[in-house]
Amino acid sequence: MKEAKKITPFSEVTRFHGHVCPGTAIGYRASEIAIKKLSSDRSIDEEFLAIVENDSCSVDAIQVVTGCTFGKGNLIFKDYGKNVYTFINRNTGNVLRLSIKKNLDEIDPEFAILRNNFLNSANRENKVAFEKQKDYLSQRILSMDDTELFKIERVEIDIPQEARIFNSLKCHKCGEFMAEHRARIENGELTCIPCFSEYSRN
Repeated sequence: MKEAKKITPFSEVTRFHGHVCPGTAIGYRASEIAIKKLSSDRSIDEEFLAIVENDSCSVDAIQVVTGCTFGKGNLIFKDYGKNVYTFINRNTGNVLRLSIKKNLDEIDPEFAILRNNFLNSANRENKVAFEKQKDYLSQRILSMDDTELFKIERVEIDIPQEARIFNSLKCHKCGEFMAEHRARIENGELTCIPCFSEYSRN
């Protein structure tokens, strides 16, 4: 019988991220739900993928809890600015999409008030009150029912290809190396993206 994957404690997320915040709590809960619903096998590693649609604090939690990272190619970032997280188990083909149901101000209206007070007057009293409420909101998120926090859907998508290793090519302008699939051709020469002169008629 396969050993169930143990959920990393939230304290490990806090150690990695540097502090407690609602964003890491959201990412932690999303990861926890995904692992429970998609994986009972601790050895799947790179076969478990996360697609994140924001670059917020939540992604740090997802990396710690799921083990999905950019380096392994199983953490995919889509710059949509949405609190949406899709998890995939390649071994089973199962896909789970989680989208947040309420924003932070809806979950805790007091948080919005104290945040605005802090931003408008960052004195010590406002800072202490805001930090205290931030901790309270984080704990609230950690204790919410799964379906109260997220819309949870089983979906079908085109599962991303496994990460590939590409050859390195040298940019003819700066001399630095780049992965061949990111190279551009300019005047017949290989060029990296920062050095490439985009063509525009605007």
